[in-house]
Amino acid sequence: MAEIRVDVHGETCPVPLVEVRKAIRRAAPGDIIEVAGTHPASMKEIPMAAEAMHLDLLSVEGEPTDWVIRIRR
Repeated sequence: MAEIRVDVHGETCPVPLVEVRKAIRRAAPGDIIEVAGTHPASMKEIPMAAEAMHLDLLSVEGEPTDWVIRIRR
């Protein structure tokens, strides 16, 4: 199992979601993807996308302007 970190601090839509999708494609089943960013809308969009892709949403932490999301592929 690997942990893939995606740093999208300072990026706005659609960049954070695009980068998360790239990481998901690289990840093997069971890998953890940790996404850190600052765009408030992405804090909501990334968990919705993870659930739509039937991935495990492990945690959403932080404030809308500084957050970390963990997803298991």
